[in-house]
Amino acid sequence: MDFTQIAKDVLDIEADALKQAKNRIGENINKAVDVIYNLKGKLVVTGVGKSGLVGSKMAATFASTGTPSFFIHPTEALHGDLGMIGKDDGVLAISYSGESEELVKILPHIKRFDIPLIGMSSNPNSTLGRYSDVFISIAVEREACPLQAAPTASTTLTMALGDALAVCLMKKRNFQVSDFASFHPGGSLGKRLFIKVKDLARTKDLPIIDNDTTLKDAIVTMSEGKLGNVLITDRDGMLKGVLSDGDLRRALMSEHFDLGAKAIDFASKNPKTIEDENMLASEALKKIEEHKIQMLVITKNGKVWGVLHIHDLVEAGIK
Repeated sequence: MDFTQIAKDVLDIEADALKQAKNRIGENINKAVDVIYNLKGKLVVTGVGKSGLVGSKMAATFASTGTPSFFIHPTEALHGDLGMIGKDDGVLAISYSGESEELVKILPHIKRFDIPLIGMSSNPNSTLGRYSDVFISIAVEREACPLQAAPTASTTLTMALGDALAVCLMKKRNFQVSDFASFHPGGSLGKRLFIKVKDLARTKDLPIIDNDTTLKDAIVTMSEGKLGNVLITDRDGMLKGVLSDGDLRRALMSEHFDLGAKAIDFASKNPKTIEDENMLASEALKKIEEHKIQMLVITKNGKVWGVLHIHDLVEAGIK
């Protein structure tokens, strides 16, 4: 049995379902977007079985992209959770047949409070279709399941239409990347947009030496500082250079190498620095990568305020 071909056939069937839906999509999407956008409350998504699982995902997508939303199972709604649906809310109900028993039972209660109802079903003449203020078809010619029993192409289409609604609403709300990050502060995007240099900078016990320090003493300070660098300042605390472990290796190859020589003589006299501790850490990382260095020195009026090491950025998940 050629499972590779079977897998390809499944993808073809589901892709065809999406293409067919694209060709018939019409004004009802605009109506659904307007209904959801104008809600003063939340969008409540409901469905049974596989439709419920898809609906739960859709609610999560709406909620994370600027449309307040949550999922309710129709059975739970019949036993008290209907009280979670307020007069300012709207309902998105999903049932391929449009006749799911648990779902159909709650429809009269939803309409009794004049709550707008968007129905997603294969049959506009079904109970769900008749109750709906806006109807969106999720009909497919066939399922990918060879028994035509398990929802496959239909659930793919339903999820895709949910994504389409979410993206339309994002456009209508002018939902920006910073808004998305606000809902995902713990994700990589949130870290890139919210973590600043000052949140990761090292400002205490820095390996600082003055510009009269010998190379021998600088090596000791470098080892104790555990940054692979020492910062060199003058008597007024002004940054004069940075001696890195790379500088030290190059010094060892010099014919003028002398442990009693001044460290400043082998240091980088023009180290990369930043003045703004409120700079995004992601922007600082770009500078580190651009200059192929391990560390940025943060200065205030020329004096050392702190350092930002690439290891701290990596550990914090900044990319």
